[in-house]
Amino acid sequence: MSMSVESLGPICPVCKEFFGKMEGNQPDGTMKVMKNRLSLPGYPDCGTIEIHYDIPSGIQMKKHPNPGQYFPGARRHAYLPDNREGREVLSLLQRAFDQKLIFTVGTSTTSGLKNAVTWNDIHHKTNTHGGPLNYGYPDPDYLRRVKDELKAKGIE
Repeated sequence: MSMSVESLGPICPVCKEFFGKMEGNQPDGTMKVMKNRLSLPGYPDCGTIEIHYDIPSGIQMKKHPNPGQYFPGARRHAYLPDNREGREVLSLLQRAFDQKLIFTVGTSTTSGLKNAVTWNDIHHKTNTHGGPLNYGYPDPDYLRRVKDELKAKGIE
């Protein structure tokens, strides 16, 4: 059992149910939330929730790929509709951030840079427009998909 917890985290290897609180290896940082009145494409009757993540530069810890090595910090912005479902996703994202699950240190899939702060399998809309190909809106299934990604990490 302890070997399973060490390799998978607090998840049953048979049924995949969580039995504890998953904690990631996200470097320390901040998550700030702001709201504005502009509407996102596909959500005409509500404003926008803006999330500002700031992960300062630092030294990789034991759980990172290269402990003791430097990593450059990162600033990321993300957007959600300011409606009931968007606020629900925001609450889930805040829990995931507190459990260090939003970011990790690794190789960036977009730049190829090693020892970089990267997203950790919880997708964010980093543009307000441009559709899914540009990480933006409209994308009618996004909120459902991100809730599924969060659920896979024990956040629901």
